[in-house]
Amino acid sequence: MSEQLKFIVEQLNKDPFKKNFNLITFDSLEPMQLLQILNDVLAEIDPKQAIDIREEMPEQTVKRMCALLGMLKYKPPGNQSDVSSFRQGLVIGSKPVVHPILYWLLQRVPELKKRAYLARFLVKLEVPAEFLQDDVITDTYHQYEELVASFKIYHKECELLRTSGFSTAEIRRDIGAMEEEKDQLIKRVERLKKRVETVSSHQRMLEQARQLRVEKEREESLTQQKQEQKNQLFQAEQRLQRSQQQLKDLRLAAADANPESLMKRLEEEIKINSYMVSEKLPKELESMRRTVQNLQKIASEPAMGQADIQELQGKIKEVMSQMNQLVDKRMMRNDPMDDKLTLYRQQASIISRRKESKAEELQEAREELAAAERELKQRTSQGQASDGEEIIRGDELKRLVVKLRSKGTVYKKKRQEIAELKAEYGVLQRTEEILRERHEMVQQKLQTVEAEKGISGYSNTQEELERVSAIKSELDEKKGRTLDDMSEMVKKLNSMIVEKKSALAPIIKELRTLRQRCQELSQEYEEKKAQYESCTAGLESNRSKLEQIVEMQIQRAAEEMKAYVCSQDNKYPFHLRRESHVANMEQMKMWRDLEQLMECKRQCFIRAQSQASIGQVIQEGGEDRLVL
Repeated sequence: MSEQLKFIVEQLNKDPFKKNFNLITFDSLEPMQLLQILNDVLAEIDPKQAIDIREEMPEQTVKRMCALLGMLKYKPPGNQSDVSSFRQGLVIGSKPVVHPILYWLLQRVPELKKRAYLARFLVKLEVPAEFLQDDVITDTYHQYEELVASFKIYHKECELLRTSGFSTAEIRRDIGAMEEEKDQLIKRVERLKKRVETVSSHQRMLEQARQLRVEKEREESLTQQKQEQKNQLFQAEQRLQRSQQQLKDLRLAAADANPESLMKRLEEEIKINSYMVSEKLPKELESMRRTVQNLQKIASEPAMGQADIQELQGKIKEVMSQMNQLVDKRMMRNDPMDDKLTLYRQQASIISRRKESKAEELQEAREELAAAERELKQRTSQGQASDGEEIIRGDELKRLVVKLRSKGTVYKKKRQEIAELKAEYGVLQRTEEILRERHEMVQQKLQTVEAEKGISGYSNTQEELERVSAIKSELDEKKGRTLDDMSEMVKKLNSMIVEKKSALAPIIKELRTLRQRCQELSQEYEEKKAQYESCTAGLESNRSKLEQIVEMQIQRAAEEMKAYVCSQDNKYPFHLRRESHVANMEQMKMWRDLEQLMECKRQCFIRAQSQASIGQVIQEGGEDRLVL
């Protein structure tokens, strides 16, 4: 407890409270002062709580604090689980109640601030169901829900942006880069101005360009205004149609709108809803549970053989014989009271079946009506949200109007049918009540007669036997259907397997021949490949030999030309060589041309040899293909 007080005092002495307390002064505070401190802490979390509690009634103060603490999801300690004692402690400013609240609040002030801020927009308003019957209130409430959903999305985006890692340094760098771009653009504009100034009548051209830009901006604004006016016109038309439809519905509803009819209608709706909740839905749920249990039981049992089936058939025969004996005994009694009960039971079963069928029809009509209303709301919201988008016009709008009118007529018919069903349901319910009373009277008489005869509980035993026999027959029927389905499925699978085999037989036969042919072609391909590689190796060796021969010849010609030049130099003096320089240069040119001619001949010879070898290989391959 002392640690708790220390923490509270430390937090209250810090910003933003700055109370300047110590343990003694804080512990000696009056209850009203302690409540004011609690209110100040709550005001720091939610600014709307910043009031002086002396100007407020204690009950209002406690109610306001409890509402805020509940919104902040505060849970009192274990010894304060009693709500009345907790409220009483808040009223009198009890320290065991206030100190834990302060400790809990001061531990998580930032988190609670965020929660209080979000609660202002996310805590939904509770609108009574009878008010939601009004279309205007319903539309407003749906708009409110859409705004709450939009706030959630925007708040998440804001939180993501806050936690995305953007820092002031990055923003400053971006600003610096934009300033550099701005300077570059200014310099570019100056250069363009200098170029334009050299052109004649540039002022008039600049003025025309400025006017063109202004007109384009005006055209864009006019186009946007036109689109907005189209949207407003469409929305006005939609509102007019909705208002006309609402007026028409209100006039139809006001035709028989008197207190007696409204009360009668509400009573019928209450009876229908109570029947759906108390009888129909529990029966359906129980039947589904029994079906699931039976299916689980069947699935958990091992596969049944012929012996198991024969054993079950024997048990069924024994039970049927027992049931026949009981029926014979009952027929021999021929009690008139039983005959009356049988008649009442038949009538009750007929009425209950009719009631169930009518309830199912009513439920289907309600579902169809709800689907039509959802579709209408969706179309309306799409029309309202189509800002800047293409508006539905022409044939599509006509089709939509025709569809809505047909839906309206169907809705009116279903509504009339529902009213008839409600009236018939009221009659059936009254009949059921009368029959139930008669049945209870007959049951009492039957119990008294059984007690007089000394066979008390015989009717209950009989009903239990009938119920058990009905359940068993139903289970046997389900098992029989399951076995029939399994046998039918096995037959279908066998027939499908036979069909697939017969369909695949010719394909498999053809595949075998193709595989054999593929193996033969692969072997022949390998042989031809080996021949081609050996031929290529031979040709390559011949080509290398020819290249060596040509190189040797070129080298020999170069040596001969060198020897010839040296002999000419030794034969003539230096001054005569200068005189015959032109002749020597021509002779050297002739030797170079001869060398180029020899090289060209060599290349041609090599190409001819390679083309001849490739043609031979291609010819051999063609002959092989012709043989194939």
